[in-house]
Amino acid sequence: MREGDRVALLVAPSPTYVEAVLALLARGIVPIPLDPRLTTHERERILDGLDPTLVVTEESVLDDLLAAHRPSGPVTDWLPRARPMHCTSGTTGTPKGVWSGLLSPADARALVGEERELWGFAPDDVNLVLSPLYHSAPLRFAMGTLLAGGRIVLPGPFDPGVVTTAIERERPTTTFCVPTHLQRLFAHWDEVGAPDLSSFRLLAHAGAPCPDDVKRRLVDTFPPGSTWEFYGSTEGQFTACRSEEWLERPGTVGRARPGRVLSTDPDGLVWCVVPEHARFTYYRAPEKTAAAWRTTPQGPAFTVGDLGRLDEEGYLFLDGRREDLVISGGVNVYPLEVEQVLREHPGVVDVAVYGVPDPEWGQRVCAAVVGTAAAGELAAWCRERLAPPKRPKTWTFLDDLPRTLTGKVRRDVLAERTP
Repeated sequence: MREGDRVALLVAPSPTYVEAVLALLARGIVPIPLDPRLTTHERERILDGLDPTLVVTEESVLDDLLAAHRPSGPVTDWLPRARPMHCTSGTTGTPKGVWSGLLSPADARALVGEERELWGFAPDDVNLVLSPLYHSAPLRFAMGTLLAGGRIVLPGPFDPGVVTTAIERERPTTTFCVPTHLQRLFAHWDEVGAPDLSSFRLLAHAGAPCPDDVKRRLVDTFPPGSTWEFYGSTEGQFTACRSEEWLERPGTVGRARPGRVLSTDPDGLVWCVVPEHARFTYYRAPEKTAAAWRTTPQGPAFTVGDLGRLDEEGYLFLDGRREDLVISGGVNVYPLEVEQVLREHPGVVDVAVYGVPDPEWGQRVCAAVVGTAAAGELAAWCRERLAPPKRPKTWTFLDDLPRTLTGKVRRDVLAERTP
């Protein structure tokens, strides 16, 4: 295999998986991490156009791949010459491959150094992996840990009891999670008691809005100064925020990470200038790449279609995605705002807000809810907390919300099912 070749990985997570990803990257070969549970149809749809040189579906082949391309010396001496080619979530169509190309040695060192400086990866770190490694964030934290000389712990598919045992036995120092993980852990610990969490120096969460009560309990439960939130996407990273900063400015996702500049345009789109080692294209999709980038006085900036606002000190507050915006009776309704209000109701486990065509309003605000609350309760809750245009007019109750393979809610599917 040659530099620039792509290898699709559809195998179960393991320490070997992470080591193989690092070995390939050090050789300039780019892994495409994918969910091994993909159906043949899904796999073909995603890989069509990404032109992988090899598709790995068996762990024995992964072992052979590592043996054939393992660089000499310890992992800490390996220098990743690229970023893995993750695929976007596909909420608006076929997922797109995010391609960094091959990095120069200087840019490769800058990429590793940036992550290490921000998150403090060190040889004594033990990274607890809670999310699938085909997601960009958990893989990034695992790779950063190994490159620094630390070790990783993979307890398997998320289970609060298994994770609690792993915390007690392995004494992890870092982990990445999503708010749902926290909710399930806290519920479990309410029943059995929380483990000793004093080993943690870093817990970072992202991927979805975190309910206020969960965030506050997170701060109270884990060691002071150890909890962070960050805002990013498959394409790149925007912000990082200590929970103590969030307590001073509830709702923020933080300020720009080092080396980045945030701005918003008149439509509220969030743009981010990034250093050269963090730039990307959509693989073989020049028109989509062109739409994502623009030139600014500070340098090239990209957007992923998120809407937000910056306060006077540069803290970013997200309003949602432009494609999710609902315009009802001429009023802009941001689903994220409505969802945050509904998540505060004790009878709501999960919720998605979306719009459907309406002859009177143009679009009608709808909510799909997972939980025990009834429509009347939720309507009364919203009357106390939201202006009339923002209140859902249609309620749907589900056992689970439809999601993409990377966890994004399929609002388009919900809209199709709503009369």
